[in-house]
Amino acid sequence: MATAGTVPSLWTLAAEPLEAPKIEYGQLSPVIIVLGVAVLGILLEAFLPRRVRYGAQLVVTALGLVSAFAAVLGLAVTGHATTKRAVVGMGALAVDGPTLFLQGTILLVGLVSVFVFAERRLEPKSQTAHVDSFAAQPAAVPGGEGEREANAAGWTTTEVYPLLLFAVGGMLLFPAANDLLTLFIALEVFSLPLYLLCALARRRRLLSQESAVKYFLLGAFSSAFLLFGAALIYGYAGTFAYSGIARVIGNADRQTTAVLAETAGSDALLLIGGALVVMGLLFKVGAVPFHMWTPDVYQGAPTPVTGFMAAATKVAAFGALLRLLYVALEGLRWDWRPVMWGVAIVTMIAGAVIAITQTDVKRLLAYSSIAHAGFLLAGVIATEGRGVSSVLFYLGAYSFVTLGAFAVITLVRDAGGEATHLSKWAGLGRRSPLLATAFSVFLLAFAGIPATSGFIGKFAVFAAAAEGGATPLVVVGVIASAIAAFFYIRVMVLMFFSEPKADGPTVAVPSVWTTSAIAIGVVVTLVLGVFPQYFLDLASQAGVFVR
Repeated sequence: MATAGTVPSLWTLAAEPLEAPKIEYGQLSPVIIVLGVAVLGILLEAFLPRRVRYGAQLVVTALGLVSAFAAVLGLAVTGHATTKRAVVGMGALAVDGPTLFLQGTILLVGLVSVFVFAERRLEPKSQTAHVDSFAAQPAAVPGGEGEREANAAGWTTTEVYPLLLFAVGGMLLFPAANDLLTLFIALEVFSLPLYLLCALARRRRLLSQESAVKYFLLGAFSSAFLLFGAALIYGYAGTFAYSGIARVIGNADRQTTAVLAETAGSDALLLIGGALVVMGLLFKVGAVPFHMWTPDVYQGAPTPVTGFMAAATKVAAFGALLRLLYVALEGLRWDWRPVMWGVAIVTMIAGAVIAITQTDVKRLLAYSSIAHAGFLLAGVIATEGRGVSSVLFYLGAYSFVTLGAFAVITLVRDAGGEATHLSKWAGLGRRSPLLATAFSVFLLAFAGIPATSGFIGKFAVFAAAAEGGATPLVVVGVIASAIAAFFYIRVMVLMFFSEPKADGPTVAVPSVWTTSAIAIGVVVTLVLGVFPQYFLDLASQAGVFVR
């Protein structure tokens, strides 16, 4: 029986003074603002009359995202990205260059996504009001009496704005997470709203709900892998903190307790745990073989949600992957780097080759995003400072191209809603030359054609990979890019050199919201392609992690 001197009792623990946690609210202000505005949005849904919710939610959401972005800029200007970078929140979060760069990108992506969410001129007007792309009453049975009555009444689901804010809040935490528990919590905070948003399409509701169920089930599996991997790593290192894990891997801080004395030297726990955590993150970035959810979810989700998810999720997930590999598992570089080689090669080739067979434009862009995940992994594999900065620039450029492309897709419509089958895009360049030109700019950026942001991004990650000794990977990447260019150019040929069908789709006239989203995407794509140096330097300055 243990004595009172060796085992602390509840009385001795209670006698010890408790210290309040030290929270750096200023450095965490972007996350606090977004989550606070999300809670405010829930209250607006509860207490405002239905007729004024749309305007109130739109204004509050936009102001919240702008305020959070201003907070990110303030932190960057005052040196928190460089000289004042630090671990905050009692060691749970890191505020440094990569965190602020990625948070700024996510906030801008969220703001442009709000513009596409707010579009109300594309769907036929109900008897009383304009409606958006989201289900009038998500709880109603698809095709049932409740849905018909809600559609006739002109109801809209303005809860999508708080859901978007909660997702953005989780994404802001994800690349900043500096321990495995915070990583898991951030993953769930932004994943759960996305599962709901994917099920809210006004048209093709059954397909939308199917995509949400698939995303939820596979996402739950990936979360379980990540959590189990975190438990194994804790068994190895005795801590969830990235810095503590790195010290134990480097033999600088071996635990001395009787239990950990045996497990701290067990590389099996570390290797299996690290593999499981990385698997959970690769699922979010859509890398092969964890990509199966991507085409179905992209196709079934409401297109505004697809654009937001395709852009912002990839930014957040790659930020978290970079921090995990470069900070916590840096001592395992020679173990995880060969695995990442294989994942990157298979992802690039599979994404590019399978995209050729697609006949739906949303599924085509889904496989395109898979190929781009492979290109980004080439920058991750570089394991140099230039690798981090190249991935940061690529993520910023890719996100706006993706948002613009999906915003264009919302405008091509027929009697059934969005006309996403490629055959219906024949002759689009003659029906709407301006829209087809904008979409072509995005396709050229995806293909990596010079004078677009896609070319600069690919050149940056491939140069970093070659500098890091991964020249064969660069060769595979160039081949995959050439394959991918085929189906991008095929769509352009279909739009400009095919005769439009008499019963083909029409191009809806959007409001200023969608027009602004497309225009921002085109401008960013061209500016980053023609004048990239300032933004490359910015990414380079932001490419150092706090440890």
